[in-house]
Order: sequence, then C-alpha cells, then structure tokens
Amino acid sequence: MAKLSIGIVGLPNVGKSTLFNALLKKQVALEANYPFATIEPNVGVIEVPDERLPVLAEIVKTNKIVPAIVEFYDIAGLVKGASKGEGLGNKFLSHIREVSAIAHVVRLFEDKNVTHVADKINPKEDLQVIEEELMLADLATLEKYKEPRGKASKEEIAMFELVQSARTKLNEGTPVRNQSLSDEEKTMIKQLNLLTLKPVIYCVNCSLEQLENPEKTSLQITEILPKNASFIVFNPLVENSLDVLIKRAYEILNLISFLTAGEIEARAWTITKGTLAPQAAGVIHTDFEKKFIKAEIVSFDDFKNSNGWAGAREKGRVQMAGKDYVMREGDIVDFKIGA
Repeated sequence: MAKLSIGIVGLPNVGKSTLFNALLKKQVALEANYPFATIEPNVGVIEVPDERLPVLAEIVKTNKIVPAIVEFYDIAGLVKGASKGEGLGNKFLSHIREVSAIAHVVRLFEDKNVTHVADKINPKEDLQVIEEELMLADLATLEKYKEPRGKASKEEIAMFELVQSARTKLNEGTPVRNQSLSDEEKTMIKQLNLLTLKPVIYCVNCSLEQLENPEKTSLQITEILPKNASFIVFNPLVENSLDVLIKRAYEILNLISFLTAGEIEARAWTITKGTLAPQAAGVIHTDFEKKFIKAEIVSFDDFKNSNGWAGAREKGRVQMAGKDYVMREGDIVDFKIGA
C-alpha cells in the first residue's frame, strides 16, 4: 500500500506542535489492521476523512469501517544552522528524510504571549530560514557524490551530470522540486533522498481574527509564499482546517483511494494514481497480484443508488476490468482471484 507520511516542520513557536497535538485528537485507535507494532511518541496515525465509507457499511450491513490513513511526524529541532548540526539539526534531518512530504508551518498570527525565535513576526524570513537549511543539507549530500571513474556506463555519466546540474541550481537558490526535472530525472535522483525534492504543503497558522478577514489574509499569504505553492490556512481550534490538510496531503502525493465493501468490512485502500487493477489487488494481498483474473468495478454513486452489488449487477452498472484497467478514485472493487 502506498504509504503516506508527512513531516511537520517549522521554527520554534510557529504552532507546529499545536498542529500536531490537534491532529492527535483525530488519531485512530490502532487495531491489527494497521501494520504498526509500536508508534513513536512523535508519530500520529490519522484517518483520511471519507464520507463514503459509512454509506457503504450501511448498504453491506457491516459495523467495521477501515479508512485510509496518514502518518504525521512532529519533527523537532529546526533552527538556523541545523544543516551544520545546530540545535537537534542532524536528528531533524534524518527524520525528515524518511517522510513522503513536508507540512511547513508558517506563523502569521501575532501573540505577545507566544515569543518568536527571532523576536519579530516575519513569515517570509521564517520560511526562507527553513528552505535554506534544507537546501544546504541537500548541497552537502550532492557534494559527496563522486565522479565515476574508469569505464563509466551511460547511466552513471547521466547521473553525475544531473547531480552537477542540481548542485548549480541549488547554489543559485532553487530547491530541487522547482528545477523542472523530467520524470526520468526525478526517478534517477530520488535515490539520494534529497529534502528539497519532497513536495511541500505550507500550513499558514492564523488567528481567528485573521480567518474572519479572508481577503486581507489572502493578500498577506500571496506575498509570503512561493508562486503556485500548495497551502492551507489553519487555526488549530478549527477542525475543518485539519481535514483540509489531511486531504491536501493525499493529493500532493498523487494518491487515490479505491474501496472494498463486503460483510467483513467497508475499507479504503491507498494507491498511486495510474495503478493498474492487478497491482491494486496486490495492495490487499501480495498473492492477489499474481493470481489476478479480473475485477468487477462499480462507481460509488451507482453502488449507492443500486443498494449494493446485486442491484448494481442487475442494472448493468458493473464493469468487468482486465489487467490493463487503470484504477480511478472511488472505484468500488471486487477482485476475482485464481487458485
């Protein structure tokens, strides 16, 4: 199953831990369904909100609902100089390398009772401090990459040239995610686990007063964030903003859900966009991919309006899908597996 893990980063006192603690209130009760034996104290396993699942559960008469999940990591220790080991710098960098995407908390709210690490509220500067630390860490990684010696293969030469190009652009202040890499180049450089290649959602922490004045706040945010950035405006007391963050995290990693509905459970499964039916079956059980024969697929609306599988089949709403079928968001699936 595609794993969705988000690292929450930010300077001290921007609301990072407040956001994490608000998310923890939505933490799922861990059951045997989830492949986590022990959860670190800084990890929250949060349900992806999905209003379709209770509807499916009612139709198929099951009490068991298993939503898709997101892991949120509260990553501590980022200050200016983290890339050189300041604060908990090295620990911070090792933790952030393990996540799929970054939720970068930016403080827009003003509160005399909450000190700022630089004694002033300057969101643009705060954002740059973190981005620079991530870029410096990536430069350190790329500088260790050695030129291939002797009879280098075409792939080794291409990789070295890519590293050199990425280094040059990082030195010019462009994070790797903004370097217009081709899909092939992204695949090549992914092995280096660069921090500025990870997608970012900016979480702009606003006061309730700022939320009530959306036009003014929106103008401020436009001035602060990079062009075309993915962002959410949030206040930890407003639950809706947390749901938006969870859903946005899902989207930014190019993930979708397919659904299964039977007497045992109604469940959402996470896959990457573009996954074919046999690979989707393999997410449920590895043997299913090898033994895949076909899949019966119906849209959520047709399933709901037909009151389940039997009705959907009678109305001719069920599609027979073979090995080349590309899964879509919200497909309800019954996989047919050989012996």
